[in-house]
Formats: sequence, structure tokens, C-alpha cells
Amino acid sequence: MPNSPFTENHMLIDQFHASIADQDFPCVGAKAALARNQIKTVVARSITSGWNDLEMHAALLEFVANYRAEDKLFQSLAVIFEGPDDLDEATFEANMWDRIQSIADKDAWLGQDYDHRVSADPNHPHFSLSFGGEAFFVVGLHPKASRPARRFPVPVMVFNLHDQFERLRAEGRYEKLRGAILDRDMAMAGSINPMLSRHGDLSEARQYSGRVVGTEWRCPFSDPRKEQSDAA
Repeated sequence: MPNSPFTENHMLIDQFHASIADQDFPCVGAKAALARNQIKTVVARSITSGWNDLEMHAALLEFVANYRAEDKLFQSLAVIFEGPDDLDEATFEANMWDRIQSIADKDAWLGQDYDHRVSADPNHPHFSLSFGGEAFFVVGLHPKASRPARRFPVPVMVFNLHDQFERLRAEGRYEKLRGAILDRDMAMAGSINPMLSRHGDLSEARQYSGRVVGTEWRCPFSDPRKEQSDAA
């Protein structure tokens, strides 16, 4: 694989945007973000390598700063990896969590606080990741995902802000949005994603990779700030 820089100028970005714009793509939140030009999209080298982890963390901190300054809903940060394109679901999941662990370790080392509104314990029903003091959850996509909505020719990690969904919930808009996504996913896949649950019912860590996991599954993640997390 060539030494690709961490870049916002790559043909994979146009391909990713086109996949969201496709009429069958179920996530209406992503469609709203795309229509408003509020998906920050960058391309990294490989999801199996820490090559661009520092740049990914810096991009997250910049994303948080912009979100707080602009105060706009429907924003996401998508990291597209040039490869590999042949990972099975379990291997994709393992490498996704490796990238998350690396970025979380850097966030802690730089002294960033954990968002006090969520738990740092991946077994807790109020778990979310935290970067730059803001809670995030991740949506993983890759070629061999079992759910059609999670398929893309190369691995992708989409970082979404927990605060946005709390704001939508406070405005009474969350359930309508969630219902529309579920209906569209049902139409696309023929079934509802069995891993979906509301924040506070089960740990959202089970949903990140898109792989169906059982009750025996344990999240391979431990944030260094777990003991300091107010909600843990």
C-alpha cells in the first residue's frame, strides 16, 4: 500500500458521499448532514495500523471545537481507510476497537476530560466514548458487513456526537428520526437490526461494528479515565 497522507482530498470521499445520497441509504440523519455539508470526511491509510491515529485524534479535537462554536445539529466526522478490503466482521471489529483504544489513550494523555454526561465503562448502559470532552459513538462500515446499510468498499469509522441526539430528544424530534431510520433499514434489509437499542437501555458499544453479538460478548476497550468518569 502506498504511503497515503491523512487527506480531505481523495476519490473515496466522493464515493462515500454518493453512498449516503443513494435513495435507499436508510440513515436520514446522515442524509441531513450531507445536505448541509456538515460531514467532515478524511482518508487514512489502514484500519489495521496506527499510522494516522495522531491525525485522527487531532481531527476529532478540531471537530469538537467547531461543533461548539457553530452549534449546528447533524454533524459527523467520517474517517475512511484505504484498506484493507478483505476483513471479515470479527477482524474489522477488532481493528476498529484498536483504533478507538489508541485515540482514547492519546486523549487521556493530553489531559482531556471525559464527558461527565456518559460513562467510560463499556459495560454500563450509559457508555459512550469521549474525545475532547465530548461524548461520541461510532458507526463502522466495511465491505463484508452483514447489514446492507453498513457496507462500503473499504473500512469507515463515522464519529457521531452524543450531544446531538440528546438535543434532538429534548426537542421531541429523536423518536421520529429513529423511527424513520428503522423503517428505511427494514425496507433495505428486510429486517430490523437486532443490535439497535436506545442509549441507557444497553451499552451502545455492542452496536459500533455492526456485527451481531450475543450476551457473552465483551467490549475489548478500557479507557484510562474510567475511574474518573462521573457517570461510571
